[in-house]
Amino acid sequence: MSLDKATVAGIASLARIRVGEEELEDLAGELSKILDFVEQLEEVDTENVEAMASVAAMELRRRADEVTEGDQRDKILANAPEATAGFFTVPKVVE
Repeated sequence: MSLDKATVAGIASLARIRVGEEELEDLAGELSKILDFVEQLEEVDTENVEAMASVAAMELRRRADEVTEGDQRDKILANAPEATAGFFTVPKVVE
């Protein structure tokens, strides 16, 4: 599929992308190549291909849910600019 400069200018306008007049010809060529590639993909026979959400059929590894470095509240709160009663204190954002 070959795109002309007017079509590319229309696409750029719809996408709200500012494209200079001198760039339209090169952009038209690049977009035409992309559309030609997509047209090639339509020729592939996908009749017996099962739909998938990922290219890799995998199962996530599972690990035991164990606390590894817990009970460090005071050490963590030492990094806070302000803490009250064992919690981070943050400025009020809703009045």
